[in-house]
Amino acid sequence: MTSTLPPYFNIDPDQALNALGAPTQTDGFAAIAAACAQGRSDLASRGLEENGERHLRLFSTWEITRYLIPVAQGHFRRVLKQNPDLPQGQSETSGGAKWFTLDEVLRLRAHFAAEGSKAKNYLPYRPEGLPAKMVAVANFKGGVGKTSTAAHLAMSAALDGYKVLVIDLDSQGSMTSIFGGKVEDEWQTVFPLLARHYASYLRSDNQRRMDRGEQPIPLDDTLSAALDVSAQSLIQSTHWPNIDLIGAQLNLYWAEFQIPVWRMQGGGWKLWDALTDSLEADGILDEYDVIFVDTPPALGYLTINGLAASDILLVPLGASFLEFDSTGRFFDMLHTTFQSIEEGENLAARALGRDELNFEWDAVRAVVTRYDGSQQAELTALMQAYLGPVLSPHRQDFTALIGQAGEQVQGIYEADYRDFNRETYARGRETFDATYAAFKSLLIGAWRRDALALQEAAE
Repeated sequence: MTSTLPPYFNIDPDQALNALGAPTQTDGFAAIAAACAQGRSDLASRGLEENGERHLRLFSTWEITRYLIPVAQGHFRRVLKQNPDLPQGQSETSGGAKWFTLDEVLRLRAHFAAEGSKAKNYLPYRPEGLPAKMVAVANFKGGVGKTSTAAHLAMSAALDGYKVLVIDLDSQGSMTSIFGGKVEDEWQTVFPLLARHYASYLRSDNQRRMDRGEQPIPLDDTLSAALDVSAQSLIQSTHWPNIDLIGAQLNLYWAEFQIPVWRMQGGGWKLWDALTDSLEADGILDEYDVIFVDTPPALGYLTINGLAASDILLVPLGASFLEFDSTGRFFDMLHTTFQSIEEGENLAARALGRDELNFEWDAVRAVVTRYDGSQQAELTALMQAYLGPVLSPHRQDFTALIGQAGEQVQGIYEADYRDFNRETYARGRETFDATYAAFKSLLIGAWRRDALALQEAAE
């Protein structure tokens, strides 16, 4: 029997030299980047209309009555016939199935909520008088499904009837690409909101300086310009009628260098409140139901802002030892970072008799993504034993639908089920529907707790 040597034996030096190619200089990175940009543009163009814009597919009567509006198909058709002013859909063939835009589905849902059975929840739970809930999806390990999870939750919430804002804090801009955003420079990202927050602090601090007879610190052109930027001016609509976006691009990373400079200059500036305060001041928390924040895969200043602003923190991870270990270190860094902020602030607060700073989240959950039950069940059960309720009991399977949808540069909810085997589509949806159900339970529970607290305070 002839044994075959491993491929790393007997490598010929001259053949290796020929395969090596010329050395790479700095300009070589530009050429590689240009090739990637061209490829990215080509891939991103899949599914675009002729004008270069993304569009959201239509939804069939079968899909609407199964996944979006809980009524029988026959009753759905009767309601449309009895109400000719309602959207009637369009058929691709004479007498064929009716298809509707999501805008039309939202109108139909509102009609059923107003006129239909009161025993059914046609509209998602949303207590009046309370602000939007902010949801950060974070982990400093890349490749754990962070952006994919955030995007699909945003789409799920939109299909459920919520008005959604997505904020991309990752300078790689993957979330921005998913929703077809166009961001020219950092002035179309959250950067000017952070700069505005610091400029407002510096302006107030300068007044205190002058009151003490000290020289004020002049506002540079960046800070002066930021004072005129509103959050609304940064928000762009997407191909989803009820999902808006504040996008990101490479220059946003400059914030990681600029924020510490501002912090050193203005030691009293509460940088972790910059995003929260800016959105609240501009009324954004009243304009949306749920705000998803996609953070960079690092615990930098942008991530700290996203985490501090969030009410719910979701931490995706794969079912492997390395990802479990890395995620544990991520939580350790979260503890160290936010405890350090609290201790620094509360030292002064206690001396001045002010309320102390205590960060708080409605819920924190780790979510297993890309799950393969045939190989990872034992390790995941071990992770569950150690993390308990912090680890969501739902595991997000990796299915053929997810892979195929990814190749088309779209979310699974954007994929037309006719392009797949019906069983493949149903199974692919099932795992993300369950992910959303687990999240929605956290969302509703948090809102309910707030509503009861508000009611108790009023009494």
